[in-house]
Amino acid sequence: MWSLEFILPVLLVILKGSLAQWTVWMPKDISTMRNSCVVIPCTFMYPSSVRPYGVHGIWYFGQPYPELYPPVVFKSRTEIVHESFKGRTKLLGDLKLRNCTLQISNIGMEHSGKYYFRADLGSSNVYTYPDFSEVKVLDQPIINVPEEVVSDSPLDVTCYVPDNCPDMTPEMKWFNIEGLENPEISSDYVEDSNTAVMAAVLSFTPSYFHNGKVLGCKVHYPNTSLSYERLISLDVKYAPREVEVNQSLEVMEGSTVYLSCTVDSNPPPRITWLQEDTLVWEETGQNSTLVLMEIQPSQEGLYTCIADNDYGSRNQSFYLAVKFPPREPSVNSSLTVLEGSSVVLHCSTEGNPVPTLTWFKDGALISNIVASDLSILEIPNISYEGDGEYRCLAENEHGRASSSVNITVEYAPVFLPESKCTLIRDGIQCECIASANPEPAIQFHLPDLNITINETESQFNYYSHTDGYMTTSMIKLKEKPSSGLHVLCTISNMYGTETVKLELQQEKKFILAVVIGAIGGVVVIAFIIAAVRYISHSNQKENVTGSASFSQQPENPPMLYSSVKHNLRKKVGDESDYQNIGGLSESDQRHDDVNYASLDFSSSGRQAAEASAQTDSGSDYTEIKTK
Repeated sequence: MWSLEFILPVLLVILKGSLAQWTVWMPKDISTMRNSCVVIPCTFMYPSSVRPYGVHGIWYFGQPYPELYPPVVFKSRTEIVHESFKGRTKLLGDLKLRNCTLQISNIGMEHSGKYYFRADLGSSNVYTYPDFSEVKVLDQPIINVPEEVVSDSPLDVTCYVPDNCPDMTPEMKWFNIEGLENPEISSDYVEDSNTAVMAAVLSFTPSYFHNGKVLGCKVHYPNTSLSYERLISLDVKYAPREVEVNQSLEVMEGSTVYLSCTVDSNPPPRITWLQEDTLVWEETGQNSTLVLMEIQPSQEGLYTCIADNDYGSRNQSFYLAVKFPPREPSVNSSLTVLEGSSVVLHCSTEGNPVPTLTWFKDGALISNIVASDLSILEIPNISYEGDGEYRCLAENEHGRASSSVNITVEYAPVFLPESKCTLIRDGIQCECIASANPEPAIQFHLPDLNITINETESQFNYYSHTDGYMTTSMIKLKEKPSSGLHVLCTISNMYGTETVKLELQQEKKFILAVVIGAIGGVVVIAFIIAAVRYISHSNQKENVTGSASFSQQPENPPMLYSSVKHNLRKKVGDESDYQNIGGLSESDQRHDDVNYASLDFSSSGRQAAEASAQTDSGSDYTEIKTK
């Protein structure tokens, strides 16, 4: 410990030369360990005009004024001191030499506080110095750790213990230093304002895993039971070193998604969530959970969790895929094109996974199936048959959707082979049938008569009907011109005109039908006459033998059913124009005649009856039943 004999004379010289008033010098604060001792260095001065009649001194605790009755620590005139200081204090200095140094032994925690000195020079020369020395009693050593401990930066941690007791000298050591990388321990001795401190310095380079590590400093006084220790926990600052996030996810549209980010850093980082380059959320903490309610496809993308503090930053990314059924495809607006043009149809949609796109025309597959969000259908040199509805169907495992586009193909008139003239009951009917878009104008021309017939003419019963792109026009001639039948049909629209001669195609068929009808009528009449004669003959035979065999006849005699069907007519015009064939009356044509005959056959006459029935080949239906 420092030498009072050396220091105090120097202080006295200074005080005499500079201060000739009531002054005192003592350390403003001084520390010691509990149950050890402490020495408070003290030197006082008084005015040179004062002639002391004896020099005495008093140490007070807590207050400098006697009228407040502060505890007496030491009194040179008597041994009367406060109970808590009995046997603990003694004066080390010589008051005659103006040395008021005090020692307090076996000091306790309750003795921590301010100590004042009062000089008593006799008579009225008594003075209490306002300056004081504050004693701090410690029950553990002091460990000084830098305010900021940074990972991978050299660090000195110092353990201090006061050495202000000349009767004992402390020993110090560090413990719990296992796991430190190349630790070094050095000792130091510091004297400041007549107080002394011993120091043990622990030097090492901390790492992030030393954060929270407990280090200990122990103080021991040899040859005593006094031992003290103190523990500290390292607060090692380090940049974010681990960022844990979700694995890449696949979720359904409309679901709720929880995205988590956990960070290892000190201090806790600022966590920032980004979707691609767009800020989504930001907060401070060791972990963060981002909640996405009713997630939409627009929220699909690369999500990044960025963690940063004052010592660095780190980030981690993952991909969030949102599955959803195909959206309604976007297709061309409806088109009207000219035959022979090239048409390109586009179909685009969205879906996850990528949907397949298929083109249909009027319900029939017309393209290959492609897995893409865009399908292009090319129709080069489109014909009138390309007219119709084109539908694009988008499908994936989560659903399907479709959109349609109508293509209207405009083209020049095309004659159909059904165009003709035919004989009907009251004349000749000519039909001109064509396909065209837009609807064509149709007119008939009789070159021999130099007559043109169109929709404005009512003389020839001009009739026209359009069904879709098919137009049918008809005229009726009351008789065939003497010069022969020459009918021309002209069809025209904005894209072209075509003229064709109509042939009388069914003239021979009509004559043949008349002949066949006449022959058929004769056969039917002959059959009816034969049937009536046969029935009459059978009735006469039954009357001859009736009395002999009446009792042997069955209760229900056999019946002969004969049905003759007449439906011989030939359609020679439209549905309202029919001509009867064979000269039959209308009543004969509307009904099938059925004749019922009751016949009685003897066992010997059954075969003759059957033979007679079989020869009646002119009937449509003949049935003979016998018992």
